[in-house]
Amino acid sequence: MILVDRYLLRLAFWPLVGATGVTLIALLLERILRLLDLLSASSDRFGFVAQLAVNLVPHYLGLTLPAAFFIALVIVVNRMNEASEIDALLAAGVSLSRVVAPYLCLAAALMAVSLIVFGFLQPYSRYAYRAVLHAAQNAGWSGAVPEGVIISPSDGLTMTTDEADAAGQRLSRIFIRRLAPSGREEVTSAEMAEVRRTADGVNVVLLLKNGQQLRANARGEPEMVTFDDLTMQVPLSGPAQLLRARGGDEREFTLLELAAQARSPHSVIPRTTLLAELYGRLARAFALPLLPLLALPLGLAAKRSGRAPGIIVGGLLLLGFHHMVQFGQSMAVTGRAAPELSVGLPYLVFAGICVLVFVTSRKRPGETPIGRAMEHVANFIARFRARASVAQAASS
Repeated sequence: MILVDRYLLRLAFWPLVGATGVTLIALLLERILRLLDLLSASSDRFGFVAQLAVNLVPHYLGLTLPAAFFIALVIVVNRMNEASEIDALLAAGVSLSRVVAPYLCLAAALMAVSLIVFGFLQPYSRYAYRAVLHAAQNAGWSGAVPEGVIISPSDGLTMTTDEADAAGQRLSRIFIRRLAPSGREEVTSAEMAEVRRTADGVNVVLLLKNGQQLRANARGEPEMVTFDDLTMQVPLSGPAQLLRARGGDEREFTLLELAAQARSPHSVIPRTTLLAELYGRLARAFALPLLPLLALPLGLAAKRSGRAPGIIVGGLLLLGFHHMVQFGQSMAVTGRAAPELSVGLPYLVFAGICVLVFVTSRKRPGETPIGRAMEHVANFIARFRARASVAQAASS
């Protein structure tokens, strides 16, 4: 690698790391908040959420990597253009094709990473995520009683408490309703209670203090019992059922498994569905080497229109490509089009746009149809800001 290549790659390294990290953390935090709300009734919700967040990393990494790579390249090229470094390179006889070469090599390396993420990490992490979520939603009672939550550790038993410590072991103002196998109902309330798990890990002992119990006697007549101390044993419950084996969904197959299942005549999933998933993953991975061809002209055009329009235009193109691939996959799944055509056509259109923009930019850097569209976007943003400033001044 010559000096120019090392310099260009060094410029792109930290913007790429920063854009990937910020986007990945933002997506994970949003999902973690939803998971906490979903598993609020679980006594071990924080442990489950941590496992779920780890299994979500490959999924969100596959989504953020192309966008972060594109944003990093636009930022780097725009900085170099504003500092006239691009002009210096062109004056020294370095063409735009030579400038984009190290970024194409970087894109090829990221494409290999993307193939690993899309092809192998995501299928296993997706199944692991579903397994952890299934265990969290069907997990039995762990012996902790969260405050303000009504739980049913077993059939015929309902418990709730007004206050509980962080571990859910020391309770205040507890209410218990138990229905015996004979059909008799027993209602117990206590001022305080302590929860202890037995040594065998099968039952939980409730040590109740200062309470009352309403129950039916042997003749079926109701009677009230007041107690200072009462011990009650409650069984622990386990998961309701196990999750199915991996492979019930085409998204849980690796690339090699998708290809093998598509060739197999005994596959349960339709062949068109398997091929649509296979081609969709390949299209998203092979789109990465096209991004430098699009980011370089947009970064050059950003000198006049600003950085934001370039990122907006490129983001819209990436978003359109992503949704068109999804639409092509759904068309193939329903049998309305062949997977090769419905998924391959959006990729070819996106590749044609990237190559066309780069080729036209080689003759007149920054002067491309997308560059002129960026100028219109920048003018629209400027007019919008001016009107907003006028409206704010008039209101004040």
